[in-house]
Amino acid sequence: MKSIISLLTCLFLLAACDQAQTELQPIPGSITYGGQPRMKLTQSPVGARISHDFTDNHGQDVHETYILQPDRSLKLVNRQVMTRPF
Repeated sequence: MKSIISLLTCLFLLAACDQAQTELQPIPGSITYGGQPRMKLTQSPVGARISHDFTDNHGQDVHETYILQPDRSLKLVNRQVMTRPF
């Protein structure tokens, strides 16, 4: 009986992990902050990864990765914020 309860608990936790993923929101300095860029990336293939580095308004270096979608929009898929040592 204990093994069945443990199994059900594990299944519930795994299902909750899959639903917990949230989409990244653009921040000031992001390519897509304020909407998609006006120019379309027509030369790049769909699925191309595009990197963007900038400094945010707190002085931290930010590295973002985008993927080019079939409609030529950019989807933000990763953000790394590097803090500077004092």
